[in-house]
Amino acid sequence: MVTVAVSFDLGHLDPEGAERVCLACGAAAVSFVDSRDDPVLEPLPGEMRLWPATRLSALFLDAGEPRTLAAGIAAALGLPFGLVTAEVLPDRAWEREWLKDFHAMRFGERLWVCPRHERVSDANAVIVTLDPGLAFGTGTHPSTALCLNYLDAHLARGTRVIDYGCGSGVLALACAKLGAAEVHCFDIDGQALIAARDNALENGVAGVVRIHGRADELPAGVDVLMANILSGTLSTLAPVFAGLVRAGGEAVLAGIMRHEARDVTGAYAPWFDVKVCGESGDWSCLSALRR
Repeated sequence: MVTVAVSFDLGHLDPEGAERVCLACGAAAVSFVDSRDDPVLEPLPGEMRLWPATRLSALFLDAGEPRTLAAGIAAALGLPFGLVTAEVLPDRAWEREWLKDFHAMRFGERLWVCPRHERVSDANAVIVTLDPGLAFGTGTHPSTALCLNYLDAHLARGTRVIDYGCGSGVLALACAKLGAAEVHCFDIDGQALIAARDNALENGVAGVVRIHGRADELPAGVDVLMANILSGTLSTLAPVFAGLVRAGGEAVLAGIMRHEARDVTGAYAPWFDVKVCGESGDWSCLSALRR
């Protein structure tokens, strides 16, 4: 099998249109890379924010002659042939190759998120097995890491939990591995729900982690509600979360920039006593105790 990498500078081209052309030509994967080491700030949901100088790279498995492939893509994009390069790559397990830089990470004293290709030797470790996938959440983002650190230190066994905006389900899996009695996952993204269900099966906690495609299916009176989502959405959902968390229970709120913490705190003040429970760089995590 011949594997070919085709690449070109995006320039004035529409990124989604260029991606569609490559996929239509048989690309197995398409990625965008920075050509000049320019910074890109956190994108909004659904936004494709790229660098000022972006290069597209497409991977073709079982490809034909590289020059012919490059010429066809150049023609489809309206680019001069010389601006599209193609090279034959060594035969590798490309579906796993991109995971090589993702390593086991510890959060707090005992909680680990570990890819399938690694092992944790600590006998006391609580391990969530998770590879990066299409759904958000592996622990690498500061807001997710803040939640995982907090869970390691504070989650009690037998707790009833909601993971609202679950993404990959990493927080739900951590709760289940730390001894939660039941964890209810909800997300508006169908891909996230599939990922969370698959990851729960992978970790042997499918009997504890329950997947919900509608918010009105979530149970009221839980002990802990985790929400690692956008701050504006957190503020809007304050009365909803107040109805889901029992008196004396807790909402752990993340996805909040430090300068946004005051506004989120104000939104929850009618029902919760709120305090900052963790900070990392520009990110804050809040603990809200239900009155």
